[in-house]
Amino acid sequence: MDYKDDNLDELLDYIDPAALTYQEWCGVGMALKDSGYDCSLWDSWSQRDTARYHSGECEKKWRSFAGSEHPVTAGTIVHMALENGYRPQSAPKESRALSWDDYIGEDYAITGPCQTQALPVKPLFAQWNPVKEISTYLSTLFQAEENVGYVVHSWKNQDGKYLPDAGCCDRTAGKLLEDLTYCENDLGAVFGDYDPSIGAWIRFNPLDGKGGKNENVTDFRYALVESDGIPIEQQNGIMRDLQLPIACLVYSGGKSLHAIVRVEAGNAKEYRERVAFLYQICDKNGLQVDRACKNPSRLSRMPGVVRGEKKQYLVAVNIGMGSWDEWKDYIDSVTDDLPEFENMAEIWENMPELSPPLIENVLRQGHKMLLAGPSKAGKSFALIELCIAMAEGRKWMGWQCTKGKVLYVNLELDKASCDHRIHDVYTTLQIPPVNIRNIEVWHLRGVTEPMDKLAPKLIRRAKKQNFIAVIIDPIYKVITGDENSADQMAHFCNQFDKVCTQLGCAVIYCHHHSKGAQGGKRSMDRASGSGVFARDPDALIDMTELELTDEILKQETNSAICEACIEKLRQHAPAVLADAAPDELLSHVESLKLCRDNLPPAVYEGFLGEIEAVKRTVRQRTAWRLDGTLREFPKFEPKNLWFRYPVHVEDTVGVLKDLQAESEMPPHQRGNKKRGEKTKETYAAQKADKKAALLNAFHACNMDGAVTLKDMAEYLGISEKTVRRRVKDCGELTIADNSIQLSEVENNGGTKRGTSIYKYILVPVPV
Repeated sequence: MDYKDDNLDELLDYIDPAALTYQEWCGVGMALKDSGYDCSLWDSWSQRDTARYHSGECEKKWRSFAGSEHPVTAGTIVHMALENGYRPQSAPKESRALSWDDYIGEDYAITGPCQTQALPVKPLFAQWNPVKEISTYLSTLFQAEENVGYVVHSWKNQDGKYLPDAGCCDRTAGKLLEDLTYCENDLGAVFGDYDPSIGAWIRFNPLDGKGGKNENVTDFRYALVESDGIPIEQQNGIMRDLQLPIACLVYSGGKSLHAIVRVEAGNAKEYRERVAFLYQICDKNGLQVDRACKNPSRLSRMPGVVRGEKKQYLVAVNIGMGSWDEWKDYIDSVTDDLPEFENMAEIWENMPELSPPLIENVLRQGHKMLLAGPSKAGKSFALIELCIAMAEGRKWMGWQCTKGKVLYVNLELDKASCDHRIHDVYTTLQIPPVNIRNIEVWHLRGVTEPMDKLAPKLIRRAKKQNFIAVIIDPIYKVITGDENSADQMAHFCNQFDKVCTQLGCAVIYCHHHSKGAQGGKRSMDRASGSGVFARDPDALIDMTELELTDEILKQETNSAICEACIEKLRQHAPAVLADAAPDELLSHVESLKLCRDNLPPAVYEGFLGEIEAVKRTVRQRTAWRLDGTLREFPKFEPKNLWFRYPVHVEDTVGVLKDLQAESEMPPHQRGNKKRGEKTKETYAAQKADKKAALLNAFHACNMDGAVTLKDMAEYLGISEKTVRRRVKDCGELTIADNSIQLSEVENNGGTKRGTSIYKYILVPVPV
């Protein structure tokens, strides 16, 4: 990774030397020297660790850094800074809620020194009362049983700067408050005497009573925001503009305000993340925070004491948002990157242009479309047909498509199968692949991710491709959350909006119907899962299967035979085809006769096998109806299609227009249809069984040449009325005067009695 664009002196602001080990501290120095910086930068940065800093030590160590085969480089400093909240300026933004460690881009500025109203800094209490100042501070920040750390003594370093010592942490807030009630405004009697020229300090997070280091903090409740780069009036204005959840705002007696801000973290890691986020927000809005203030055991200025000619006092308590979560929600809401309101009067005379159509009268460019249908409807083939139509600028299902580049996201098929499907559809449609380069395929079977993770990767890869459409097939592979949950599916569908917006293209996806009968449902309510699926897209195309009748299948078979005959005659007897009458070519019987009479015998024999294949192909055909729910265009008349594997063919003749889909049938018809499907194949067999049982019974009872109705009823164990009905249905027996006999059947032009005796095996047959 290249770090040449990173300003290391700025990155050091994100690294606290007091939080580093000795080896890490040395590593920073080595990295600075390797990057060509001067020792003075390392020395000034190291001075932030007041407890361990010794003048001259940095220069001494610096001379010992003689370089090595594997030097410590700037990457070490960048890595440390990144861990502490630094984000490179080139970090990409995404339209989503901010997380704790997100980089806050320029669009997220809320205020600033030039925008804010400079607010005067006034004491919270009109009369100076040291006990009231510190008592209010303690009761606001601490529980009575929590230990408080404070410092009243200081020491002078070699540079003449006064620094606080370790201080005390052996008393609870309750004990301090109790002692303050009896001190008669003498804070020294409670905390110890301090130097009025220097002031005193106090820690804002509770401690365990064993020390004042980070590891002694018992609750990561507050963080310190301190900035002295701008006047305190502007500091005050920005803090209030940002609605920081400030528990106590203290004037330090110097150039800064100390804001004790609620971060309410559950542990040290979360504390670091929240403080980094807090500081980024402040920095972006002109409040450059001192990064040395970020540790949870940090000292802040104690209110109620004197510092030179000024006082350290409370400015406010409990201002801004009431909690960290409330403030975070507020920041998300005011930095949502949403457009401003627009007044219609301003655009009334200059209306914006509508996006041009992508699919004529169905879908505009940059919009979303859902193709829904049951299993085996050929939805994937339909989407591949759409890819080809857009790539070649042709029609899809009868609608003209805009020509352009399209991305097909294949989530379900293995690569070879998908590639072959595209090739087969091109071939079957007889479309020359002139613009095949307009189709890009992203094979993701086996490596699929949820849509919220897939969308950013898709956008990154497709950013410069200028696609007019991204087709995702199918979406059940990438659904994030419960598909029956409206809020989760709304979040899922928002990913499509993100793709549309950032790529400037349409998103087209397919989804399956819900289980069970679709009767009584509108087309927009048939897709599985939440109704969000139907209401989110700008165009919804729904496929429902039509129930083919025997008559239509017979008609289609005859038509297919005629087409096969015409093609065969075109190949082997074109002159016969030219002279044939139209009626001959429209009749499968006449067409086959023409082939039989004019094709070479061997060719004709082979052609008969092809005819059987044609018949099988027709039996495999299914019929479908397309309904639409459109947002941008008027509703179209339903379209009827044949699915002739592997392509859909529009029914331009009108053969299918009078057919009903199961969903359009009344409930009683759907029930009859299902019962019919169940019994149709078995009815003939049951009828044959009953006929065989009847004839077996007749021959068993025919001992003396006479069989009565009563004999047959007793033998079969049924009523005489039922026997009479079955004899009538049988056709091989007759009844006269309660006597049953074999009927006369035609045989070779004459009539004979008993010549139609079937060769039934006389075995018991179930009635």
